[in-house]
Amino acid sequence: MEVRAALFALNGPDVLYRVRNASPDEKSDLVAECEIRRVGVRLKTRMRLVPKKREVRFLAERWENRSSGQADAQYGRGHAPAVFRQWEMKQGPDGRQHKVETFRFDTREMTDPLQNAVLGAGWTWRGVLKL
Repeated sequence: MEVRAALFALNGPDVLYRVRNASPDEKSDLVAECEIRRVGVRLKTRMRLVPKKREVRFLAERWENRSSGQADAQYGRGHAPAVFRQWEMKQGPDGRQHKVETFRFDTREMTDPLQNAVLGAGWTWRGVLKL
């Protein structure tokens, strides 16, 4: 129960993801999910709690729409940190155009707090490719 409470405690107005109980078809106990529409990315981390081993087995999944002409999202599974950025051209003080980062999202902004909550509760955080 302490690890479950630690994971639910991560929910809040300042985080981009939400930890919730999993539905039966998700084949897990908890799910953390995040959708960043600005860059067309949806992240889902499914977690299975194994109390006998004090272990959380997790499966990270990612869907990406890289271009507006693509009908289906590109799917990836497994822990693969990524950084999504958007840039704009702006005029600098020297009068020249400069590329300026206007948006940045690192997938570790979701996975690191999950991992830290599990480890902080004294449990093991183990990545798997199938739950």
